[in-house]
Amino acid sequence: MRARTPDDIAAFVPLSLGFVPQRSVVMLGVGSGGMSARVDLPHDPDDVDDVVEALLRPALRNGVREVVVVVYDDDTTVADEAAWSVHEEFTAAGIHVHEVLRVHDEHWFAVLPGAPLAAYQGVPFTLAEHPFTAQGVFDGRVTHASREALRDTLAPDVDAARAVEPHLAAATVLPAGALADLLRRHREPGTTFSRADLAAAAVTVTSGARRDEAWVTLTRGEARRAVDLWSDAVRRLPPSHVAGAAAVLAFAAWLVGDGALSWCAVDRCRDVEPTHSLASLVAQLLDSATSPDLWEELRPRLGSTADPAA
Repeated sequence: MRARTPDDIAAFVPLSLGFVPQRSVVMLGVGSGGMSARVDLPHDPDDVDDVVEALLRPALRNGVREVVVVVYDDDTTVADEAAWSVHEEFTAAGIHVHEVLRVHDEHWFAVLPGAPLAAYQGVPFTLAEHPFTAQGVFDGRVTHASREALRDTLAPDVDAARAVEPHLAAATVLPAGALADLLRRHREPGTTFSRADLAAAAVTVTSGARRDEAWVTLTRGEARRAVDLWSDAVRRLPPSHVAGAAAVLAFAAWLVGDGALSWCAVDRCRDVEPTHSLASLVAQLLDSATSPDLWEELRPRLGSTADPAA
């Protein structure tokens, strides 16, 4: 997709993130440095420097040379301060800022000088009718109305969790290699766990050595089906057994390039196990904006350690 106009940029951001941002600053890398990043917009103008640092650090680490910046908020002092601060600091760091927009209530507003007067007053656009949105639907991409709506896709299914509890009570940790075989049998045809399989997987991914079978050998080509499999698992597990499954989901979502879903899975894991080692590893990958393209380089190093997630 080539974004040539402010309308295109405003339509592309939700497609890139997987949800429509609110009170956010979004950075889109242009060209070879095509990474994207989002941070919450602070309420206090004094905290804007933290926003700039959170975006600039990964941009520099990943060699981004050109960006577009979009601030999501109504016309507030903080939004204007963030927009100009990002522009100034990125420019000073040698990163070319092509455009800075503010988006609110399906209107985009120009920020940088030189635009027509109407652009500063707000130009309406209809996200649902943009060709990018239509292409996303055709490609099977789901764009949620908000980050909260995305997070809700991992909310527990109480009835399903209750149905699996007897199986969890009877389940034992699978022997070496068995979890990898079980996951392969479900990933390849795209099926979901039976209750017994789900219980076996859930009790097995609580231990480091067995849990590693679920993620250390995972490839990018397998990641999308892994996301589907573990998303279903997270919804069907009770809080007592969800942490390991959520952490594996977080990793698979990072590997497929879905950072927003990955963060939601990290949060789901940490809700019940705040110091979970695999969730902490994924959080580090997300915080540093580490590209999933580097996974084939990272995996051999992880495989040589006793606890790759530590």
